[in-house]
Amino acid sequence: MSFLQYFGALAALALPLLSSAQGLEKKEVNIAVGGKTSLYYLPLTIAEQLGYFKDEGLTVNIADFAGGSQALRAVVGGSADVVSGAYEHTLNMQPKGQYLQCFVQQGRAPQIAIGISKARAATYKSPKDLKGLKVGVSAPGSSTHMIVNYFISRDGLKPSDISVVGVGLSAAAISAIKSGQIDAVSNTDPVMTKLEQDGDVKIIADTRTLKGTEQVLGGPMPAGCLYAPVDFIKKNPNTVQALTNAIVRADKWIHTASPQDVVRTVPQDYLLGDPALYLHSFSKVKEAISTDGTISDAGAKTALRVIPSFNPEVKASEIKLDLTYTNEFVKKANAKYK
Repeated sequence: MSFLQYFGALAALALPLLSSAQGLEKKEVNIAVGGKTSLYYLPLTIAEQLGYFKDEGLTVNIADFAGGSQALRAVVGGSADVVSGAYEHTLNMQPKGQYLQCFVQQGRAPQIAIGISKARAATYKSPKDLKGLKVGVSAPGSSTHMIVNYFISRDGLKPSDISVVGVGLSAAAISAIKSGQIDAVSNTDPVMTKLEQDGDVKIIADTRTLKGTEQVLGGPMPAGCLYAPVDFIKKNPNTVQALTNAIVRADKWIHTASPQDVVRTVPQDYLLGDPALYLHSFSKVKEAISTDGTISDAGAKTALRVIPSFNPEVKASEIKLDLTYTNEFVKKANAKYK
């Protein structure tokens, strides 16, 4: 093969990527996430680490916050284009006049567990026993807070019946329970598995599996997703499609890769100094990670039933559910990455 033929072949291979990049309304996208090191957002990390965003012609800047509610404020305030966060925020914001839409799913179960400290475990019998206690969540208003609110509402308690403390989604959360700063904790993995293994908590509610989610919430529940203002999605469909393609590829990679591949791919500081712990945590939540990015209608309906039970601002009859999620981009992504 001559030099010219070789150069021509390379140009032909690069053409689809260049054409895709040239069709993007925004080539640089700012994503806000609350607790990026959590397994809850593993597909986002995989898409970043394996270069899937770059393959779609995107430059993605990821800003990490202590919790999902803070990431939400970033997109509402205009400092971020997209949030990697919990689906339920799309419901919570509608009564405030903010229309946000989930366009690709990372988790098909919340992957959140609630644990009570070993000092309180002996006297705990039901959710009403959390009354008056200090409960750690990633950040007030985040999905970890939502799960606690729903859990205690089943026993007739109100959100004001507990004291909520923001502890993040990593080492600070572990320290808070070990030092006695909080009496219970609602968090994701690997934090909750670490606390379990060390004997620091007794798990009293668990949505890290599909079965556990059914038991706690009474149905399937969308979890981590990429969501953005509806106007942003309408104005930037090619950019949104590119983001969706990358996350769908990551979802699929996670379900075909070995656990060891996952550990080798994520940044070392995600492992909390214990690769074996991360492997064990991953094995617990793997089935809760989406296989193809699709948001289920049943899951959206579960959220619409659950959230009004503790958030009086969200009235199911007034929520435009069809504006909270779309599978339009996911269908195209799955056709591309079979």
